[in-house]
Amino acid sequence: MSSLSSSVFLLGLMSMTSLMAASADNFHHDVEIFFGKNLAKILDGGNMIKLSLDNCSGSGFRSKSKYLFGKFEMHIKLVPGNSAGTVTTFYLSSHERRHDEIDFEFLGNLTGQPYLLHTNIFAKGQGDREQQFYLWFDPTTSFHKYTVVWNSQRIILMVDDIPIRLFNNNEAIGVPFPNSQAMAVYSTIWNADAWATEGGRVKTNWTEAPFTASYRKFYANACIDSSGSSSRGTSESTNSLSTSTTQAWQTEELDNEARKKLRRVQKHFMVYDYCTDIKRFSQGLPPECKRPRFLQ
Repeated sequence: MSSLSSSVFLLGLMSMTSLMAASADNFHHDVEIFFGKNLAKILDGGNMIKLSLDNCSGSGFRSKSKYLFGKFEMHIKLVPGNSAGTVTTFYLSSHERRHDEIDFEFLGNLTGQPYLLHTNIFAKGQGDREQQFYLWFDPTTSFHKYTVVWNSQRIILMVDDIPIRLFNNNEAIGVPFPNSQAMAVYSTIWNADAWATEGGRVKTNWTEAPFTASYRKFYANACIDSSGSSSRGTSESTNSLSTSTTQAWQTEELDNEARKKLRRVQKHFMVYDYCTDIKRFSQGLPPECKRPRFLQ
Protein backbone atom coordinates (compact mmCIF):
# COMPACT_ATOMS: atom_id res chain seq x y z
CA MET A 1 0.00 0.00 0.00
CA SER A 2 1.43 3.41 -0.95
CA SER A 3 1.86 6.08 1.72
CA LEU A 4 -0.95 8.12 0.12
CA SER A 5 -3.29 5.13 0.00
CA SER A 6 -2.37 4.28 3.57
CA SER A 7 -3.14 7.81 4.72
CA VAL A 8 -6.50 7.83 2.93
CA PHE A 9 -7.34 4.43 4.43
CA LEU A 10 -6.45 5.56 7.95
CA LEU A 11 -8.43 8.79 7.65
CA GLY A 12 -11.44 6.83 6.47
CA LEU A 13 -11.00 4.31 9.23
CA MET A 14 -10.76 6.95 11.94
CA SER A 15 -13.81 8.77 10.55
CA MET A 16 -15.84 5.62 11.16
CA THR A 17 -14.91 5.52 14.83
CA SER A 18 -15.99 7.42 17.88
CA LEU A 19 -13.98 7.54 21.06
CA MET A 20 -14.48 5.87 24.37
CA ALA A 21 -12.70 6.59 27.61
CA ALA A 22 -13.14 3.79 30.11
CA SER A 23 -11.29 2.99 33.28
CA ALA A 24 -12.02 -0.69 33.76
CA ASP A 25 -11.99 -0.50 37.51
CA ASN A 26 -14.12 -3.61 37.90
CA PHE A 27 -12.81 -6.82 36.38
CA HIS A 28 -16.22 -8.46 36.87
CA HIS A 29 -17.65 -6.13 34.22
CA ASP A 30 -14.83 -5.63 31.76
CA VAL A 31 -12.96 -8.91 31.32
CA GLU A 32 -13.65 -12.62 31.02
CA ILE A 33 -11.62 -15.61 32.16
CA PHE A 34 -10.88 -17.59 29.02
CA PHE A 35 -8.82 -20.46 30.38
CA GLY A 36 -7.86 -21.97 33.72
CA LYS A 37 -10.99 -20.71 35.44
CA ASN A 38 -10.25 -22.59 38.65
CA LEU A 39 -6.85 -20.85 38.79
CA ALA A 40 -8.08 -17.30 38.14
CA LYS A 41 -9.66 -15.37 41.02
CA ILE A 42 -11.35 -11.97 40.86
CA LEU A 43 -10.93 -10.36 44.28
CA ASP A 44 -11.56 -7.16 46.21
CA GLY A 45 -14.99 -6.60 44.70
CA GLY A 46 -13.62 -6.82 41.18
CA ASN A 47 -10.63 -4.54 41.68
CA MET A 48 -7.98 -7.28 41.37
CA ILE A 49 -7.36 -10.53 39.53
CA LYS A 50 -4.89 -13.18 40.59
CA LEU A 51 -3.76 -15.61 37.92
CA SER A 52 -2.08 -18.87 38.92
CA LEU A 53 -0.16 -21.66 37.24
CA ASP A 54 0.13 -25.23 38.49
CA ASN A 55 1.38 -28.42 36.87
CA CYS A 56 -2.02 -28.96 35.23
CA SER A 57 -2.83 -25.57 33.73
CA GLY A 58 -2.12 -21.90 33.51
CA SER A 59 -4.81 -19.21 33.45
CA GLY A 60 -5.75 -16.02 31.70
CA PHE A 61 -8.29 -13.27 31.12
CA ARG A 62 -9.13 -11.01 28.19
CA SER A 63 -11.09 -7.81 27.70
CA LYS A 64 -14.68 -8.20 26.59
CA SER A 65 -14.11 -5.42 24.05
CA LYS A 66 -11.77 -5.20 21.08
CA TYR A 67 -10.04 -1.97 20.22
CA LEU A 68 -8.55 -0.22 17.21
CA PHE A 69 -5.92 2.18 18.59
CA GLY A 70 -5.75 3.47 22.13
CA LYS A 71 -3.80 3.71 25.37
CA PHE A 72 -3.81 0.66 27.64
CA GLU A 73 -2.47 0.30 31.17
CA MET A 74 -2.18 -2.56 33.63
CA HIS A 75 -0.64 -2.66 37.10
CA ILE A 76 1.04 -6.02 37.69
CA LYS A 77 2.85 -7.70 40.58
CA LEU A 78 4.83 -10.67 39.28
CA VAL A 79 5.41 -14.14 40.72
CA PRO A 80 7.81 -13.89 43.68
CA GLY A 81 10.61 -16.30 44.53
CA ASN A 82 11.65 -19.03 42.12
CA SER A 83 9.57 -18.34 39.01
CA ALA A 84 11.88 -20.13 36.54
CA GLY A 85 10.04 -21.53 33.53
CA THR A 86 6.98 -19.32 33.95
CA VAL A 87 5.77 -16.58 31.62
CA THR A 88 3.44 -13.81 32.79
CA THR A 89 1.93 -11.61 30.08
CA PHE A 90 0.06 -8.43 29.24
CA TYR A 91 -0.57 -8.00 25.52
CA LEU A 92 -2.92 -6.99 22.74
CA SER A 93 -3.79 -9.46 19.98
CA SER A 94 -6.21 -9.83 17.09
CA HIS A 95 -5.80 -13.65 17.09
CA GLU A 96 -6.32 -13.84 13.34
CA ARG A 97 -4.33 -16.07 11.01
CA ARG A 98 -2.26 -13.06 9.91
CA HIS A 99 -2.56 -11.57 13.34
CA ASP A 100 -1.41 -8.34 14.93
CA GLU A 101 0.03 -8.39 18.43
CA ILE A 102 1.86 -6.10 20.89
CA ASP A 103 3.59 -7.99 23.71
CA PHE A 104 4.81 -7.55 27.25
CA GLU A 105 6.07 -10.98 28.39
CA PHE A 106 7.82 -11.43 31.73
CA LEU A 107 10.14 -14.42 31.75
CA GLY A 108 10.62 -16.05 35.15
CA ASN A 109 13.90 -16.49 37.00
CA LEU A 110 15.67 -18.30 39.78
CA THR A 111 15.36 -16.63 43.17
CA GLY A 112 17.50 -13.52 43.34
CA GLN A 113 17.92 -13.15 39.60
CA PRO A 114 16.17 -10.40 37.60
CA TYR A 115 13.09 -10.92 35.52
CA LEU A 116 13.58 -10.59 31.77
CA LEU A 117 11.01 -8.39 30.02
CA HIS A 118 10.47 -9.69 26.49
CA THR A 119 8.69 -7.39 24.01
CA ASN A 120 7.61 -8.11 20.46
CA ILE A 121 5.37 -6.63 17.78
CA PHE A 122 3.50 -8.61 15.14
CA ALA A 123 1.83 -7.03 12.10
CA LYS A 124 -0.04 -8.96 9.42
CA GLY A 125 1.37 -12.16 10.88
CA GLN A 126 4.99 -11.00 10.82
CA GLY A 127 6.92 -10.82 14.08
CA ASP A 128 10.66 -11.25 14.71
CA ARG A 129 10.96 -7.78 16.20
CA GLU A 130 11.96 -8.62 19.76
CA GLN A 131 13.61 -6.38 22.29
CA GLN A 132 14.44 -7.60 25.80
CA PHE A 133 15.18 -5.70 29.00
CA TYR A 134 16.09 -6.26 32.61
CA LEU A 135 13.93 -4.20 34.92
CA TRP A 136 15.53 -1.65 37.26
CA PHE A 137 13.38 -2.72 40.23
CA ASP A 138 12.02 -5.88 41.81
CA PRO A 139 8.64 -6.40 40.08
CA THR A 140 7.50 -8.98 42.64
CA THR A 141 7.31 -6.82 45.78
CA SER A 142 4.78 -4.22 44.60
CA PHE A 143 2.60 -3.29 41.64
CA HIS A 144 4.14 -1.49 38.67
CA LYS A 145 2.41 0.09 35.68
CA TYR A 146 2.90 -1.22 32.14
CA THR A 147 1.53 0.85 29.26
CA VAL A 148 0.91 0.39 25.54
CA VAL A 149 0.27 3.50 23.42
CA TRP A 150 -0.94 2.46 19.97
CA ASN A 151 -1.94 4.99 17.35
CA SER A 152 -1.72 5.19 13.57
CA GLN A 153 1.80 6.66 13.66
CA ARG A 154 3.60 4.63 16.32
CA ILE A 155 3.62 2.21 19.24
CA ILE A 156 5.20 3.25 22.54
CA LEU A 157 5.81 0.79 25.37
CA MET A 158 6.31 2.21 28.87
CA VAL A 159 7.11 0.96 32.37
CA ASP A 160 6.00 3.26 35.20
CA ASP A 161 5.54 5.99 32.55
CA ILE A 162 9.16 5.60 31.37
CA PRO A 163 9.39 4.74 27.66
CA ILE A 164 11.38 1.61 26.93
CA ARG A 165 10.49 1.02 23.29
CA LEU A 166 9.34 2.97 20.22
CA PHE A 167 8.08 1.32 17.03
CA ASN A 168 7.08 3.72 14.26
CA ASN A 169 4.73 3.17 11.33
CA ASN A 170 7.17 2.53 8.48
CA GLU A 171 4.73 1.11 5.95
CA ALA A 172 6.19 3.57 3.43
CA ILE A 173 9.37 1.46 3.32
CA GLY A 174 7.57 -1.88 3.39
CA VAL A 175 7.47 -2.56 7.14
CA PRO A 176 4.12 -4.04 8.31
CA PHE A 177 2.32 -2.03 10.98
CA PRO A 178 -0.78 -3.05 12.98
CA ASN A 179 -3.47 -0.62 11.86
CA SER A 180 -6.40 -2.57 10.39
CA GLN A 181 -7.32 -5.30 12.89
CA ALA A 182 -9.04 -4.71 16.21
CA MET A 183 -7.28 -6.28 19.18
CA ALA A 184 -8.40 -7.44 22.61
CA VAL A 185 -6.29 -7.06 25.74
CA TYR A 186 -5.00 -10.33 27.23
CA SER A 187 -3.19 -11.30 30.42
CA THR A 188 -1.99 -14.83 31.12
CA ILE A 189 0.40 -16.99 33.09
CA TRP A 190 1.68 -20.24 31.63
CA ASN A 191 4.54 -22.71 31.60
CA ALA A 192 7.28 -22.23 29.01
CA ASP A 193 10.23 -23.97 30.60
CA ALA A 194 11.35 -25.25 27.20
CA TRP A 195 12.73 -21.75 26.51
CA ALA A 196 11.74 -19.11 29.06
CA THR A 197 14.63 -19.21 31.57
CA GLU A 198 18.21 -19.32 30.30
CA GLY A 199 17.00 -20.72 27.00
CA GLY A 200 15.25 -23.64 28.70
CA ARG A 201 18.21 -24.78 30.76
CA VAL A 202 16.38 -24.01 34.01
CA LYS A 203 13.07 -25.86 34.37
CA THR A 204 9.96 -25.09 36.39
CA ASN A 205 10.12 -26.37 39.96
CA TRP A 206 6.60 -27.70 40.43
CA THR A 207 7.12 -28.27 44.16
CA GLU A 208 6.77 -24.48 44.49
CA ALA A 209 3.48 -24.28 42.58
CA PRO A 210 1.06 -22.62 42.36
CA PHE A 211 2.82 -19.59 40.86
CA THR A 212 0.65 -16.48 41.17
CA ALA A 213 0.72 -13.04 39.55
CA SER A 214 -1.63 -10.19 40.50
CA TYR A 215 -3.28 -7.60 38.24
CA ARG A 216 -5.19 -4.42 39.00
CA LYS A 217 -6.10 -1.00 37.52
CA PHE A 218 -6.71 -2.09 33.94
CA TYR A 219 -7.35 1.11 32.01
CA ALA A 220 -8.26 1.59 28.36
CA ASN A 221 -8.73 4.94 26.63
CA ALA A 222 -9.38 3.70 23.15
CA CYS A 223 -11.57 3.23 20.10
CA ILE A 224 -13.77 0.23 20.83
CA ASP A 225 -14.85 -2.06 18.02
CA SER A 226 -18.56 -2.82 17.84
CA SER A 227 -18.79 -4.40 14.40
CA GLY A 228 -18.53 -8.02 15.50
CA SER A 229 -15.49 -8.31 13.22
CA SER A 230 -11.86 -8.08 14.23
CA SER A 231 -10.90 -6.13 11.12
CA ARG A 232 -11.74 -2.58 10.08
CA GLY A 233 -14.68 -2.31 12.44
CA THR A 234 -16.53 0.78 13.58
CA SER A 235 -16.65 1.71 17.22
CA GLU A 236 -19.07 2.89 19.83
CA SER A 237 -18.78 5.39 22.64
CA THR A 238 -19.32 4.43 26.26
CA ASN A 239 -19.63 8.03 27.41
CA SER A 240 -20.41 11.50 26.11
CA LEU A 241 -17.26 12.00 24.06
CA SER A 242 -18.03 13.20 20.55
CA THR A 243 -16.40 11.92 17.38
CA SER A 244 -14.53 15.22 17.09
CA THR A 245 -12.94 14.91 20.53
CA THR A 246 -9.18 14.55 20.27
CA GLN A 247 -7.42 12.36 22.78
CA ALA A 248 -3.72 12.83 23.56
CA TRP A 249 -2.87 9.22 22.72
CA GLN A 250 -4.00 9.71 19.10
CA THR A 251 -0.90 11.75 18.34
CA GLU A 252 1.28 10.85 21.33
CA GLU A 253 4.99 10.86 20.63
CA LEU A 254 8.21 11.18 22.58
CA ASP A 255 9.33 14.67 23.53
CA ASN A 256 12.98 15.47 24.24
CA GLU A 257 12.80 14.43 27.88
CA ALA A 258 11.09 11.14 27.02
CA ARG A 259 13.73 10.45 24.38
CA LYS A 260 16.46 10.93 26.98
CA LYS A 261 14.72 8.42 29.25
CA LEU A 262 14.40 5.94 26.39
CA ARG A 263 18.10 6.27 25.59
CA ARG A 264 19.04 5.64 29.23
CA VAL A 265 16.84 2.55 29.50
CA GLN A 266 18.11 1.11 26.23
CA LYS A 267 21.74 1.86 27.14
CA HIS A 268 21.65 0.37 30.64
CA PHE A 269 18.87 -2.24 30.64
CA MET A 270 18.37 -3.56 27.09
CA VAL A 271 19.90 -7.02 26.68
CA TYR A 272 18.65 -7.91 23.19
CA ASP A 273 17.72 -5.84 20.15
CA TYR A 274 16.70 -7.50 16.90
CA CYS A 275 18.15 -4.54 15.00
CA THR A 276 21.68 -5.55 16.03
CA ASP A 277 21.34 -9.30 15.44
CA ILE A 278 23.26 -9.68 12.20
CA LYS A 279 23.70 -13.40 12.80
CA ARG A 280 19.95 -13.96 12.88
CA PHE A 281 19.30 -11.65 9.91
CA SER A 282 22.19 -12.83 7.81
CA GLN A 283 20.47 -11.70 4.60
CA GLY A 284 20.07 -8.18 5.92
CA LEU A 285 18.50 -6.45 8.90
CA PRO A 286 14.82 -5.38 8.71
CA PRO A 287 14.42 -2.10 6.77
CA GLU A 288 13.57 0.05 9.80
CA CYS A 289 16.87 -0.90 11.46
CA LYS A 290 18.73 1.19 8.89
CA ARG A 291 16.96 4.32 10.11
CA PRO A 292 18.01 6.52 13.06
CA ARG A 293 16.81 5.28 16.47
CA PHE A 294 13.71 7.48 16.70
CA LEU A 295 12.60 6.80 13.12
CA GLN A 296 12.75 3.01 13.46
